[in-house]
Parts: sequence; structure tokens; C-alpha cells
Amino acid sequence: MKTIKNLKNLLIISLFVVSSSAFAQDKIIPFSEAPASIQAYVSKHFPNHKVLQTEIDYEGLTKEYEVILSDNIKLEFDGKNNIKNIDAKTKLPDSVIPKEILDYVKANYPNNFIIEWDLDKTHQSVELNNDIELEFTLNGEFLRIDD
Repeated sequence: MKTIKNLKNLLIISLFVVSSSAFAQDKIIPFSEAPASIQAYVSKHFPNHKVLQTEIDYEGLTKEYEVILSDNIKLEFDGKNNIKNIDAKTKLPDSVIPKEILDYVKANYPNNFIIEWDLDKTHQSVELNNDIELEFTLNGEFLRIDD
């Protein structure tokens, strides 16, 4: 009887894994099919960059978007179409960085610039072109240098 129960549990777990991996299919779409808010964000902050690829990333039951631009710039948007990560090899536009963070970097690292910005649930962080990573609160107050 115990063996049947274990097999039943294993079958349930297997079905869950298979069904959840079916949702994990990413899909490349034309940029024109991305939500209007994402299209507006890209047009506003990256008007001189060409969209190379737009992808829907299925994260569980939510779908997130990833947009790759010319000059090797990658934008990630959360399930509510809000920007959550910007990664580049060159300087990010000042318009995409919160003012408090931008002011801190300009004051403390005047010879460097931001090449990556990341927003998490509890903090935000930036990476500078000298590979230093800085962490800030959600309000943009400096927390620490991240190792």
C-alpha cells in the first residue's frame, strides 16, 4: 500500500514538472507585438537604437519581456511590463537611472559611468564601467559596495 502511495506521489510530481516546463517555453515576437508601455519606454530612452529581438519569457504563470537592442543593450521587463534590468557594454542613458543614484555616482565616481541597472524587490543596484557594483535602497539611498 505504501508503494502505491509513493508511486502516486511520484506521478503527481512528474506531471507537475512536465506541465510547468511546458509553460517555460520562451517565444520570440515582433517588437510591434510587445505591450505599448514597453514600446514607449524603448522609444523614449533608446531612440537611436535598433530593436534586434523581442522575447516573451514565461516565468511560471507570468510572462516577462526581454528586448535586445543594437550596441548589445538588453532590457528586461517584469510581469507588469515595468523595467527591472538594463545591461549594456556602454554608458546607459541618464534618463533610465533614478536621479538619486545618478547623483551619487557622479559625485563619488566622476570618471566612471553606469553600464547596468537592476531593480529587485528590496533594493536596486548598478554596475560601473570599472566593474564596481553599488547597492541602493528602493529610494535611491546608498547602501554599500557589492563584492
